[in-house]
Amino acid sequence: MTLIEKHRMGGDCLNFGCVPSKALIRSAKFMSHISRSREFGIGKAQAEFEFAEVMERIQRVIRQIEPHDSVERYTGLGVDVIQGEARVTSPWTVEVNGETIRSRNIVVATGGRPFVPPIEGIDQVDYYTSDNLWDMREKPGKLAVLGGGPIGCELAQAFGRLGVEVTQVEMLPRILLREDPEISEMVQQRFSEEGVRVLTGHTAKRFVKRGGRDVLIAEHDGAEVEVEFDALLVAVGRAPNSGGFGLEEIGVRLNSNRTIEVNEFLQTSIPTIYACGDVTGPYQFTHVGAHQAWYTSVNSLFGIVKRFKADYSVIPWATFTEPEIARVGLNESEAQQQGIEYEVTRYGIDDLDRAIADSEAHGFVKVLTPPGKDRILGVTIVGEHAGDLIAEFVLAMRHGLGLNKILGTIHIYPTLAEANKYAAGEWKRANVPHRLLEWVARFHRWRRRS
Repeated sequence: MTLIEKHRMGGDCLNFGCVPSKALIRSAKFMSHISRSREFGIGKAQAEFEFAEVMERIQRVIRQIEPHDSVERYTGLGVDVIQGEARVTSPWTVEVNGETIRSRNIVVATGGRPFVPPIEGIDQVDYYTSDNLWDMREKPGKLAVLGGGPIGCELAQAFGRLGVEVTQVEMLPRILLREDPEISEMVQQRFSEEGVRVLTGHTAKRFVKRGGRDVLIAEHDGAEVEVEFDALLVAVGRAPNSGGFGLEEIGVRLNSNRTIEVNEFLQTSIPTIYACGDVTGPYQFTHVGAHQAWYTSVNSLFGIVKRFKADYSVIPWATFTEPEIARVGLNESEAQQQGIEYEVTRYGIDDLDRAIADSEAHGFVKVLTPPGKDRILGVTIVGEHAGDLIAEFVLAMRHGLGLNKILGTIHIYPTLAEANKYAAGEWKRANVPHRLLEWVARFHRWRRRS
């Protein structure tokens, strides 16, 4: 097996995405706790920091994780690693560094890149994306964040907590549009409390220089709104890396959004070529890319004997703002759009002992089930460590376990994970078997008389 990488091992997740962003968020969260010291019984607390050192810490974190994705590790696993720029020249051949490699199958996992919209004047601005943000060493006074999706929201809050004046600009009616409206509102309210200015329904029109300052001109309700900034972060989505290395020339079909078209077995229009990850979608998550990688590997190696259809039935994800948001399956908005009947069970984490002890008594667990049944259609968790708490529901959905099974499982006290059990208990109370209870009542009346 041969692995070809033209840039840095570990790809976007290690070097530009998941790892550095979470390292930044962790430092920012520490500063938020300093500002909340009175909530923890500490009358006064303060911290001094150098912005450049926070950013250097991110590089240290990357270096510590790098061995997991290193050339040495993969070589030790028996993989031939070639660093260079590859080009697919036929259904069975790849050229790299002047040499031709022949193979029965080829897997394309070239990922994606930040999409930069063609806004007038943006080429005159020294903007940042998730690719080059981590080179920043001087803290900006004013940061404009273009985009209200998960990446834009996570980074807007993190920079705000590090003392940057942040304005987030989103053209849609609300941030985090894939979540239910109440969740978007909760996050935006938290941003407002922390000093992050959120401008929804604002369409970026052009960038101008005014008095030596950079200014974004946005349109809102027919009027122009000016946003002055020292630094601009573009976080409006990602584009697939599907061109420039020979795929179209040999007949591999692309979708209208330039992702690679694949079938249910992750084969492209040329059966010997497979694709997985952000370059094909439909989900742009590292864990989904890894999930797809199993199917491409097994199907390419053993497809002549047995093939496996990629399974997207239970896909979880999280947005690491505060409050943290985790999702699996349907939410209310999607269920309504698809005409699916459902019941909502909700448990408020503000009532959970551990959350109260941690001064993190906020958020909820919201479970969707078919009317009268405990089968889980989807779960949204909002609150501390939501991305960890969702795992129990992911497992339950994957293996067909209902809320009764979760309710009958012992959870450690006091933990945040008890919220899952209590949510199941709320469902049970709302679905009491009345006939059985009537029989029990009659039974005990009979016993008292006897």
